[in-house]
Amino acid sequence: MTPLSILYQDEWLVAIDKPSGLLVHRSEIDRHETQFAIQLLRDQIGRRVYPLHRLDKPTSGVLLFALDSDTAKTCGESWESGVDKTYLAIVRGAPAEEGTIDKPLKEPWDRLGDRNVSKDKPEQPAVTDYRRLATCELPYAVDRYPTARYSLVRVHPQTGRRHQIRRHFKSLSHPLIGDTSYGKSVHNRFFAEQFGVQRLLLHAVEMRLPHPHSGEPLTICAPLTGEVLQLLESLDWLNSIPLEWRKF
Repeated sequence: MTPLSILYQDEWLVAIDKPSGLLVHRSEIDRHETQFAIQLLRDQIGRRVYPLHRLDKPTSGVLLFALDSDTAKTCGESWESGVDKTYLAIVRGAPAEEGTIDKPLKEPWDRLGDRNVSKDKPEQPAVTDYRRLATCELPYAVDRYPTARYSLVRVHPQTGRRHQIRRHFKSLSHPLIGDTSYGKSVHNRFFAEQFGVQRLLLHAVEMRLPHPHSGEPLTICAPLTGEVLQLLESLDWLNSIPLEWRKF
């Protein structure tokens, strides 16, 4: 496998640009999978690593690890309140220009990925802010309408529930493109056939946090590359995102 792209590394932290399709760790999602970000990164840098958060298997972008257990504990104690995560997503239709999705979610049970999650665990608060960056209307009858609309949205989850962004946008009837669990297959097939893109169109583009040891602001960016960047170019959406979020 191609070496993981390291976005940031110091004495205490290391961040990678996780590719779509790579699990962070073992999970019931795919019990036959043999490659995981934890093991690949450990072997690549020759050090034990401690994941500080999760990204779904089909989601790409910034994934942060601690390089020692004390740093992992320090980050864990202040993670929710001190970290700002920004995602880019392509969704079906045209959601409101901006909004907040405040909808509690029940944590999916995963015996291997999170042994602390009970099947009977109640719903937990889940809040997602978003802003629509661009919209297009394509002259194709993908679903029941003569044309098809899609939007590029910038997403800021305030909480970190599993599949939160995907489930929240489904609740608005604006599912993410390429989402085989919560999306619509006709739109997924359209993007595969029309643009050659067969992945979930969700990318963790930026993370901001205070450094756990110095307290200084730290910004880690995973610019869009490859097929997703080409897709934005095809849809004439490149100017809708900052230059630092794209890498040709």
